Amino acid sequence: MRGLYHLGIAALVAIPGGAFAQDARQDEDEIIVTAQQAQRQVVSDGAIGVLGNLDALETPFNVTGYTAQLILDQQSETIGDVLENEPSVRTTYGFGNQAELFVLRGFTLSGDDVSIDGLYGVTPRQLVSPELYERVQVLNGANAFLFGAAPGGSGIGGSINLVPKRAERTLLRATASYGADSLFGGNFDAGTRFGRDNMLGLRVNGIYREGETAVDNDRRRVGVLGGSFDVRTGPGRFFLDIGYEDQNAYQPRTTVRLAAGQPVPDAPDPSYNPAQRWTYTELRDLYVLARAEVDVAPNITAFLAAGMRNGTEEGEYSTITVTNAATGIGTAARLYVPREDHNQSGQAGLRGRFQTGPISHRFSLGASVNFLENRNAFTSGNFPLAARQGCAAAPVAVTSFCTSIYDARMVDLPTNATLPSAGGDLVDLPRASTAEFTSFYASDTLGLWNDRVLVTAGARHQRIGVDAYNRGTLLRTTSYRESATTPVVGLVVRPTERLSLYANRIEGLAQGPTAPLNANTLNAGEVFAPFRSVQYEIGGKIALRGLTGTVALYQITQPSAFSASTPTPTNPNALTFVVDGEQRNRGVEVSLNGEPTDWLRIIGGFALNDAKLTRTLNGINDGRSAIGVPDLQANLGVELVPPFLRAATITARVVHTAAQYLDVANSQRVPAWSRVDLGIRYVLVAADHPVTLRLSAENVTNEGYWASAFGGYLLQGQPRTLRSSVTFEF
Repeated sequence: MRGLYHLGIAALVAIPGGAFAQDARQDEDEIIVTAQQAQRQVVSDGAIGVLGNLDALETPFNVTGYTAQLILDQQSETIGDVLENEPSVRTTYGFGNQAELFVLRGFTLSGDDVSIDGLYGVTPRQLVSPELYERVQVLNGANAFLFGAAPGGSGIGGSINLVPKRAERTLLRATASYGADSLFGGNFDAGTRFGRDNMLGLRVNGIYREGETAVDNDRRRVGVLGGSFDVRTGPGRFFLDIGYEDQNAYQPRTTVRLAAGQPVPDAPDPSYNPAQRWTYTELRDLYVLARAEVDVAPNITAFLAAGMRNGTEEGEYSTITVTNAATGIGTAARLYVPREDHNQSGQAGLRGRFQTGPISHRFSLGASVNFLENRNAFTSGNFPLAARQGCAAAPVAVTSFCTSIYDARMVDLPTNATLPSAGGDLVDLPRASTAEFTSFYASDTLGLWNDRVLVTAGARHQRIGVDAYNRGTLLRTTSYRESATTPVVGLVVRPTERLSLYANRIEGLAQGPTAPLNANTLNAGEVFAPFRSVQYEIGGKIALRGLTGTVALYQITQPSAFSASTPTPTNPNALTFVVDGEQRNRGVEVSLNGEPTDWLRIIGGFALNDAKLTRTLNGINDGRSAIGVPDLQANLGVELVPPFLRAATITARVVHTAAQYLDVANSQRVPAWSRVDLGIRYVLVAADHPVTLRLSAENVTNEGYWASAFGGYLLQGQPRTLRSSVTFEF
């Protein structure tokens, strides 16, 4: 009896104790889940070129940064995937291959002109895995003073800067992923700090994916490894970043051109792929960056940075030119291009603050240099008679074959048509071009009335030297040395702590464009003189209840370049790349990002564009819309934590792009399109460690559409694409 008594007492004591322990366990799990969900995905502050790190409301420019958390949560595989959140940007492909090309404020930014930690020339070409970076930072608008002239000849409408991941805490994260159709992969992210006072830091990231995408027969293989090592001691901070990317695309879907006078055809089935089996792109890049920062005096920092990239590229490309829009029948050719790039980049300068009476000063001065060497060769192909029949009354030229965007004819890889003496030695690649960019800059931001008014004034003197060479004779064919001084004036007025109004006048400067390398361009490889543009912008920013809102109005003018149809007796699809007239882009950008509550997140906005051609030759095209620039772009994403399932996050995004024109005459109109993306994340806790499950679907209704017409190329939108992943954080 006494035993039963003691057992009963023990049970009464144990029951509430167990309940208390269970409640404590649930509370701890909820804290972990909430912390995991609360990590920021979008920020508006950060490094603004040579001006250094600035708060969003102190910046006279429109800047948005997409964080590593967003990249992880949205399962982004390229920079273009990340920028699906940015209303001012559209992503297309450049020159018929797999190079992601970004369109900001109606002007291109090539992959060559994306910077890493403020350095040009070191970013891998064409396709970049974003998992190595802490932020993908977008600065809308001209930026020649802030970053210098873009060496690839683009960047007039904005810049993209990648911020490397660095070790801030101990971290071990592993992710396994699967995407339709059979794209398996995974990545890891590990970092720690060690040594006396944690002065040493190490961060390592690795990615591998392989399999078929949602596009028929499109197969990808990606291998990436990156590491960052840093030393932070006393007044100094020293960083070393190394990255290697191996990007491969086999039978990737081709871009499409239209013959003169043809209307825009209906887009093929969303997953259909008319590419030839022998087409591919293989990209390998190794880059290294080193940076040193030393506080030489209170509030004054000296910095020195250097970087290099060695890249190799090889690809078989084939772009279809539609000659009958009703049937989709057209012609295609073959272009084989091996390429090597050897680039070096450097910066040095001083940045700091001081006070003169009631006026504060934030100054920067320094210099930058870029050296670039490109080696490449190219050849087309000779196709047999059987492949050249069926798309015209007579067989097409020997360098082309007949096909269709709806029912492609598969042909064998042809023999080389171009002799090495004309297109260059395909093994021992000849030097095609070299470029040297040097600049010196200085600026001062004056703060008045306790920094309620900030006035920025500065200038950068830039010198550009470019040489182009004949691939056969190895002789220099083009050489120019140009210099320009590009000033900047910026104004920020802060009526309250949460509101700022801003304005800027800034210029853009870029190496002149290079005529595309393809079988139809008559002046392939021709290098043009530098482009200079002028931007005026006014806007406002507000930070309220976890949200940052931005409104910007701008105008940019720039010389325009495009491929004009110039048929010849032997090639009716011949093109000449020309610089003709001026393009004037005006627009309004509205964005809203942040978390107004712990259950709602908003990412997106819209951009209104008015891109017109002015001062064209003999006024023929004055007033026409610029190629590939829609009047309206809208991206609106929301994330919702339902009250009945607090560990889950439901995501939705709508992307809309208005109609675009494919040609200068505005006779070829590409219809507007919209798509819907949906997803869900769920966080659970295993042994005090968060485990995140993700499932998303892009283009859930499987809409078929032409996504872009920029550059005169039609790019088909992606079909319904499913992605899933599970992340373990230890």
